[in-house]
Amino acid sequence: MARLILGGGCFWCVEGAYKRLNGVTSAVPGYAGGHIVGPTYEQVCSGSTGHAEIVEIIFDENIIDLSTLFDVFFTVHDPTQLNRQGNDIGTQYRSCIMPLDDEQKKAAMDAIDRFSAVFSDPIVTTIEEPTNFSIAEKYHHDYYARNPNQGYCAMVVGPKLSKVRSSFAHLYESHAG
Repeated sequence: MARLILGGGCFWCVEGAYKRLNGVTSAVPGYAGGHIVGPTYEQVCSGSTGHAEIVEIIFDENIIDLSTLFDVFFTVHDPTQLNRQGNDIGTQYRSCIMPLDDEQKKAAMDAIDRFSAVFSDPIVTTIEEPTNFSIAEKYHHDYYARNPNQGYCAMVVGPKLSKVRSSFAHLYESHAG
């Protein structure tokens, strides 16, 4: 099993995009890239800790490769928006890739190059160290799956997940719905 850390705005969207994706065994929301250990959601949302909302993805490299994982990442969010995704504004919503080794760093840079041709605006996704990584509070785990009718989920998360699941339908487990 391998591990990848990605931040693409609200972690509910990114987590949902990787749930039930063939080869992904776990997608868990968390925080990384900040200057304090073990921040709370409230601290991260204040923008004062330097953390990004991220998702830790555990995957089987024999089933899904980094290139495909990055394809999903660049589809589920807009990597051209600096420190925001739509109405979610702040450094905690930045588009970031936190590679854990040289192979991931190279694959991340290759993906950014590949997707630069897809977007008309420049990609602002950062490549940074996963400093002070921590898992988010339990109530954030599977948030969209447990709250699909909540306002933000219905208006923002749902449409993003529909786009990803439509674009990559062949990669989702048959029961992904």
